[in-house]
Amino acid sequence: MGSRRNFSWGSALIGAAAATTAALLISAKPRDPTFHLVSIDLTSFKFQFPVFDAELIFNVHVRNPNAVPIRYSDAKMSIFYDGALLGSALVEAGSQPARSCQLLRLPARLSGLELANRVKKFASDVGRREMVLESAVDIKGAAKVLWWDHGFKVHVDSHVVVDPVFLDVTDQENKSSLEIFVK
Repeated sequence: MGSRRNFSWGSALIGAAAATTAALLISAKPRDPTFHLVSIDLTSFKFQFPVFDAELIFNVHVRNPNAVPIRYSDAKMSIFYDGALLGSALVEAGSQPARSCQLLRLPARLSGLELANRVKKFASDVGRREMVLESAVDIKGAAKVLWWDHGFKVHVDSHVVVDPVFLDVTDQENKSSLEIFVK
C-alpha cells in the first residue's frame, strides 16, 4: 500500500527562503546604466581672441537599472570632433536612487579655435546639417549594499550626430560598461 507522508512546515519555509534568495540574487545582479542625450542648449559665446568659444548645456537622461542607490563624484567628459578634442563637459557629483531615471544638465565649453582649425570640415557639416561628435567619460562612485560600500567605475562612449544649425540631436549610440570593485 502507499505510504503517507506528513507535510513539514519547516521544509516549506526552507524552500520558500531558498527561492526568495535566488530571486533576490538574480534581480541584484549589477547592470550597466543607460545614457541618452536628449537635447543641447546654447547658453553663450565667450570671446577668446581671435575666436569665440561656445558654452552649452547637454541634457542627458540617465537610468540606473540596479536595485541599489548610487553616489558618484565629479567627472570630466571629453568631447571630440573630427578626431580632435573640441571641449569638455562637467558631470557634477551627485546620487541616484535605485531603479530610477534622472535628467542631468551638463555644462560644456567647446573651443572655437579647434573648430577654426577644421573650418572646411565644419563648413561642410553645416551645409549637410550633420555634425558627428564623439565623447568619453569615466564616472567613479559607490553603491551601498547592506552595510558595505562597493566602489564602481562606469565608462561611457558616445557617438552623436547633431544638426549644427539648430543643435538638434538626430542620431546617437551610447555604450556604457560597469566595473565593480570589491574591497
